[in-house]
Amino acid sequence: MLVSADGIVLRQRKISGGRRIIHIFTKEYGLISVGTNINEKTKKKSALGVRPFTYARYELYKNKGYYNLNNLEVKKSYYAIGEDVDKYISGSYVLEYLFKVLEEEHVNTNIFNLTLDFFDALADGKSDSHTLPMAFVVKTFAMLGVMPELDACVRCGKVSEDVLFSIKDGGIICSECYKNDVQDTLIFKTNFDIVKLLQYFIKKPMKNFVKIQLKPEVYDELRKIISKYIEYYLDVKGILSDKLIDKDH
Repeated sequence: MLVSADGIVLRQRKISGGRRIIHIFTKEYGLISVGTNINEKTKKKSALGVRPFTYARYELYKNKGYYNLNNLEVKKSYYAIGEDVDKYISGSYVLEYLFKVLEEEHVNTNIFNLTLDFFDALADGKSDSHTLPMAFVVKTFAMLGVMPELDACVRCGKVSEDVLFSIKDGGIICSECYKNDVQDTLIFKTNFDIVKLLQYFIKKPMKNFVKIQLKPEVYDELRKIISKYIEYYLDVKGILSDKLIDKDH
């Protein structure tokens, strides 16, 4: 049976007989594994469609849950990402994150559209826009069902300006509730307003983060919190590396 889908290649691997398995995040079928004979290193236009950072329409032969690439049409190539080392690192982290958090053949149109928005912003923005991948990850939380509570203390429901962020509790806690857990290493007292910052990440479109540069100390502190959060709730490690910090600051 022939099926068609819009998709983005997240990664690929070689198998026997000169074939490859490409893992494509599709709008219509979610994350799928597709077999192909196309070599990405050839000069043929079709080779572009099996590389990361390319948005394409794929014609697939589906048989008993197995997909084989029949044909493809490139819709947009984000070549600017691959030509810039910093952009490539930022984009690669997002692709790796998606590969780890997406469920096989589970449709998530919101994350798919967000990914295209991220690519557009990353390709058009400055090479040192390290805020972009962090904003992307935070925006996916609600789409993955792991959105932290930011409106009131998770434990007592109190609305307070003096709050800490608790990984285990899944959101903010007030200073009163914190008194009994001062030794908990997964509770963070930040030197910035983490609630306002995360809410800004959630509400604003990706293009807004092209011009935003967090101070290195704020980025690093927030990076540690978000990294712990996705490790705890999504079982994902190694995302948002300190290599994304702007080298010029």
